Amino acid sequence: MAGFPLSIWCHFFLIGSILVTIGLYAGNRLETVVSRIVSFVETLHDSSKVHYQVEQSFIAVATGGTLGKGIGHSEQRNILPNAYNDFIYAIIVEEYGLIGGGIVILFYLILLYRGMLAVSKSDRAFGGLLSAGLSFSLVVQAFANMAVAVGLIPVTGQPLPLLSMGVLPCYLPGYLSVLLSA
Repeated sequence: MAGFPLSIWCHFFLIGSILVTIGLYAGNRLETVVSRIVSFVETLHDSSKVHYQVEQSFIAVATGGTLGKGIGHSEQRNILPNAYNDFIYAIIVEEYGLIGGGIVILFYLILLYRGMLAVSKSDRAFGGLLSAGLSFSLVVQAFANMAVAVGLIPVTGQPLPLLSMGVLPCYLPGYLSVLLSA
């Protein structure tokens, strides 16, 4: 724990939890978060309560197999809502199979490694920590999207960075340039 007493970590966790709850409540998102978590827990106990998007995502992942159906041969991309945004990973696994899905995971892990490598190679702390933080945030968002597609966590609405349609905001090229230059 890097020399910090456990009581300080507990205080950080408690204050962070309170601030996140206040932020969700103030932004009128608390009801949405609670309803998504409740529906996710209900589906763990009763599989007939799985939402349409999640069910179609499961079908896409299950029919992909090891090698997939081939480029452009996805059947679920026309059925699954937000197939090119929130559930793009399910379509990738359907078309390219588990091997293609694993390659996508590998690329995100390489991006994370590159960001963490910048910490050790950087002359100044700011550049290295900025690179590590940016790569970590991209990879966490990517793994959140992938976990939703395979049913490990509730639906979050997070797009898959660098792959989802329409998800190239103006800050993303800046992220990548910082990663490559650090």
